[in-house]
Amino acid sequence: MTDLALRIPPDNKPIPFNWPHMTGRELYYIAQAHFQGRLAGDGPFTKRCHAWLEERTGSKRALLTHSCTGALEMAALLLDIQPGDEIIMASFTFVSTANAFVLRGARPVFVDIRPDTLNIDETLIAAAITARTRAIVVVHYGGVSCEMDTIMAIALQHGIKVVEDAAQGVMARYKDRELGSIGDFGTYSFHETKNVISGEGGALLINDVADIDTAEIIREKGTDRSQFFRGEVDKYTWQSVGSSFLPGELTAAFLWAQLEEAETITARRLALWSTYHRLLERLEAREWLRRPIIPENCTHNAHLYYVLLDKRFNRDTVLSSLKQAGIHAVFHYVPLHSAPAGRRLCAASGPLPITDDLSGRLIRLPLWIGLSDAQQEYVVATLECILGA
Repeated sequence: MTDLALRIPPDNKPIPFNWPHMTGRELYYIAQAHFQGRLAGDGPFTKRCHAWLEERTGSKRALLTHSCTGALEMAALLLDIQPGDEIIMASFTFVSTANAFVLRGARPVFVDIRPDTLNIDETLIAAAITARTRAIVVVHYGGVSCEMDTIMAIALQHGIKVVEDAAQGVMARYKDRELGSIGDFGTYSFHETKNVISGEGGALLINDVADIDTAEIIREKGTDRSQFFRGEVDKYTWQSVGSSFLPGELTAAFLWAQLEEAETITARRLALWSTYHRLLERLEAREWLRRPIIPENCTHNAHLYYVLLDKRFNRDTVLSSLKQAGIHAVFHYVPLHSAPAGRRLCAASGPLPITDDLSGRLIRLPLWIGLSDAQQEYVVATLECILGA
């Protein structure tokens, strides 16, 4: 590895995995919210964000939340999840996907993932359904959709609900539908590592008008405060179980500056993704790694670019070598079924060999707006040097 130790990134600066992008209007809108004296949630900027999300996705109602975790917790409350209920999901996901339902006393039941997209394998779902199954929670990994037509048909046949964890899916589509708008509920994340950001933040998409009033009550600490401010009731009172899921108006102001430029942000990320895809073709041809696979009916949003190393390579060694060369590449989820809490609180519907295999071979490469051609070429050339050594 002597040659690798001498490699120097462009401009002699380390390449971070992520760098939050700002459009230029975020601070102006934050100052505007302060000048208007509206810092608490559900102010003018929140309403703009709601309207944008509803128009973009076609959802019946969009509600900003303080995080995607909060949106998932709202979905669990809206489904009236009870102790002993079962939720079918993949183990290859962030802990919030399971935690939101475990908090209500439910037990996640894991099925394996597809080898092409790393999404839940829709062909394994039906066999995991029992009398206690209440919902299927799908995760659109990297902004690439699960096979939603099949999943929705299974849910309809068995009378269960579908929640889309579309944390990574803003501006991505399945066929002609936005991710998050297909299931009964959808959730987005605007964490600083996502494409469209507000630092922390999320949204719940409600796709059935019958759920809107209950969702507003849950989001406002269990009160009908939203209806009060619209003049629909003469006072607001405690109506049901709920919590404080609203983000502050400063968060919404920041987010609005991002949503205004969402098309441009997505286009720029897709260009970066395509550059990686082209540069890595030669490494895939040598069978050193596998590039992402995008099904024909999916329009992704370039949320991330990952490679799956061939089994002959040790991922930790490769990551360490990349770090030595000034490149901050990272692995992703430790499968939930292998975690201490997962072993205590969850179950698996059969073996999960693809989850176990691919999760241990995946590397995410730096991808953020502002990444230069020279930096991407350096990342790929360095990876090639490591794998070919």
